[in-house]
This record gives sequence, structure tokens and C-alpha cells, in this order.
Amino acid sequence: MSIYVERTGTGDPLLLIHGMGSAATTWRPLTPYLRNAFEVLAVDLPGHGHTPLDPHQAMDPVSLAELVLRTLDELNIDQVHVVGNSLGGWIAMEIAAAHPDRVRSLTALAPAGLWLTPYTSRIPGSAPTRFLARGSVALAPSLLKKEWARKIGFSAVSPKWRDLDFQTCLDAATAMGTSSGYFPAWDGLLLKRFDKEISSHVPTTIIFGDSDNTLPVRTCQERSLAPAHAKWIVLSESGHAPMWDHPVEVAQEIISTAGLK
Repeated sequence: MSIYVERTGTGDPLLLIHGMGSAATTWRPLTPYLRNAFEVLAVDLPGHGHTPLDPHQAMDPVSLAELVLRTLDELNIDQVHVVGNSLGGWIAMEIAAAHPDRVRSLTALAPAGLWLTPYTSRIPGSAPTRFLARGSVALAPSLLKKEWARKIGFSAVSPKWRDLDFQTCLDAATAMGTSSGYFPAWDGLLLKRFDKEISSHVPTTIIFGDSDNTLPVRTCQERSLAPAHAKWIVLSESGHAPMWDHPVEVAQEIISTAGLK
């Protein structure tokens, strides 16, 4: 199958991979700070955004990594800088581990998979969150103008939820509410963790927020599973989407990891 790719900017190709229940639109707060340095390619994974869910497509991180690479092949793109958030960060690490010759740099934002004990079932609350989002998609444009609705939807994701602009919230609510790939992606990571080696020739930066409630430091930020050469950064006043909370700082780290600064 082919997946949707949103392209903007000029320069070396920079691949952006979103997380579970998200879409390429999640990168919009960050893209303005990258498109003068890179040609930015933001993908929609199967069952997310503009890419339909293919029942024959395996949804585990390794299979999704290979699917993303096949999409790059279709675009005649050989080497890329790779950035991923959450599940997208895990996929980005799988790409770098399996194909270091194709990855010029890697920046993982709150990547999933860095846990010693893999999940055996979906986390409690994930199903109600998905169904609530699905049922409120049509109402989101009006609901998200109200502070109480934004608090319910985003206070667990971002300590700066009051500062998130309306479009970012609407994009995120729409992506979650229309994501037919959310549960297949959840099931694809069960009983798994990231356990590969990434070549020291791939410059690597891993960024977590100090208030990540989705992948908390106690259980989901195991440094021994990260590349030994990786630069590990913890951003203050940041949650599970550092590119929302600190877009300028995150862009600077991406550019620095890519060797452009």
C-alpha cells in the first residue's frame, strides 16, 4: 500500500512520523521552524489522516518502518533525516537500526518502546478516550473554543495546554476521532519493545518532556535500551508532544542533530 505524504520546504529530506491516533497535522506547530532547512515530508500511517487502513497491512513498528521506507522508495528518496513522536519515534528507531545507510540523523520525541516490560494489553482508558474522540468529532470546532473542553482533551498531554492554539487542538481531536488505525496500532506494539542496536554513525537525539503522563519516566524511559551514543534531553514544562510545548527548541535540536548547526 501507499501512504499519504505532506511535503513542504527545501533542502535535505526530513521525514516526520506521527504517533498512534495522530496524523501528519500534528507537526504543523513545528514545521515553520524546519522548512527553511529541510524538505519536510510528514506521513500519515495506515488508518491515520489521509491514509486508509489496509486490513492486510501489519501494524507493528517493524512492519510500519518497512512500509515508510517503501514509500520513500516510491518518491525516489534514498537518505533522510528522521524524526518521530511516540509510536512514530519507535518506528524511526526501527528504520535507523535496520537501515543505518539510509538515515542521516535520528531525533526521537518521547519515543515508545523504551520499556523493560512490554505491554500485554491496551492501557486502561485508551478505549474510552478513542470512543469519546470519535463521538465528538463533529462538535470539536465549537467545543474546543471552550477552556473546559481543551482542559479535558489536552491537560494530560501538555502542561502548556492553555497555550495550545485552536488549530493544533482541532487537528489533534480530528486525527484521534477519525483514526481507524488506533486500535490496530495499539495491538501491534503489544508484547514488544525496542531492542535493536543503532549504529554510532547515525547521530541520535532522544527528547522527553518532564511531564510526560503517556510514557512516564518510571516505566517507559529506559535509557539502557537507547543507543549508547544518543544525546538524551529532558525538556522542562513539556509533555508527550514536545514539538507542541517547545517547537523552537525542538527544531533547534533537530537541526543540530542533522549537523546543520
